[in-house]
Amino acid sequence: MGRDNKQGQSNNKGSLPQTPKNQKIAPNKVSEEFSQEFMELINSVAQNKNKKKK
Repeated sequence: MGRDNKQGQSNNKGSLPQTPKNQKIAPNKVSEEFSQEFMELINSVAQNKNKKKK
């Protein structure tokens, strides 16, 4: 006889188990987070180019 492979509904379906609560981002804030990270990346690249020119 085999084991029952029935997978019932999970209570944790909407959660991210490996992410601490203080690091989760609300879905409506995700695009804002991406734009901030892109601006930081663009600024750091621009600073590196300016340093190389000098």
